[in-house]
Amino acid sequence: MIKLALQLARQAQNITSPNPAVGCVLVGAGDEVIGQGQTQEAGKAHAEVMALRDAASRGHSAAGATAYVTLEPCSHHGRTGPCCDALIQAGVAKVVASIADPNPQVAGKGFERLRAAGISVEIGPGADTSRELNIGFFSRMLRQTPWVRMKMAASLDGTTALENGQSQWITSPEARADGHAWRARASAVMTGIGTVLQDDPGLDVRLVSTTRQPHRIIIDSALQTPPDARIFKGEGAVWIYCASNDAAKTQALQDRGASVSCLPGAGGKVDLAAVMRDLGRRQINELHVEAGFKLNGSLVRESLVDEFLVYLAPKILGPGQGMLALPALQSLAGALTLDFTSAERIGPDLRLLARVQGRSDF
Repeated sequence: MIKLALQLARQAQNITSPNPAVGCVLVGAGDEVIGQGQTQEAGKAHAEVMALRDAASRGHSAAGATAYVTLEPCSHHGRTGPCCDALIQAGVAKVVASIADPNPQVAGKGFERLRAAGISVEIGPGADTSRELNIGFFSRMLRQTPWVRMKMAASLDGTTALENGQSQWITSPEARADGHAWRARASAVMTGIGTVLQDDPGLDVRLVSTTRQPHRIIIDSALQTPPDARIFKGEGAVWIYCASNDAAKTQALQDRGASVSCLPGAGGKVDLAAVMRDLGRRQINELHVEAGFKLNGSLVRESLVDEFLVYLAPKILGPGQGMLALPALQSLAGALTLDFTSAERIGPDLRLLARVQGRSDF
């Protein structure tokens, strides 16, 4: 039943931000599924309430039932009421939950209220999977910064663009669609001013179906973003981080609907660590980075990247731009060490997912 609840949670992954994706299954006598549901868009019903509504619509009472849920039922009033109260009022006899909610407003309080109401509570089944489904939510709650995933597309010899700047397209249509699926699950997509000026990207989700567009973020130290850039033509917010406070340029971008924040750092550049903290405050769970080798290198040098999503095309391109602008190492011991977490064929290309060692230990 937890596996079914996790499937429901996975189906909700692209719509719930900034809330976690949660699934719930209600089981009555004879192990019959009497109701199921998943968390809806922010401000709408959570998984437990959806499952209770589903049971009622089928003519079932939840009294005496067991609720299998992939995250601790919430115990606080936010945009919706506490889910633990809904389960208590419905008269469920037992709750099996995958993992505790890392939100300090919950963090065990939901379990306490359920037990105080005489409901049996079991914790643990499916914990690792539930946490991975919501790695960005756990990151924001426990580190106060989003989970940062850097996407790169390159030839087998690591070239992301030719010396003349041409890069469209190194990888296949299948890989590009898959990349858009990863955009869709993110809370925000980030790029740098170099990519904006050279490629004029939209950074929206177009190649897969979605009901929610991620926010779009530009790192633009000198406020060079053209007010007519394509990024302003899509749905969703545009946030620009700069290092110089130019009133005229700021006003021109704000007139296009952008939010402009000045977070100066060393060398006249944006303070990228401060950006991550600000994104945490803005409730960004997963940050999807699609940038050029300069911003990629800066993020890696400052240890701000948690994992890499890399598409490799079966092509050799020779000299050109690489994935990351990094200083030369003097010793192999200085390498950034990763763990491969998946390797899969996407059309003719290879998709690798590699996580910085120890980065998810929070």
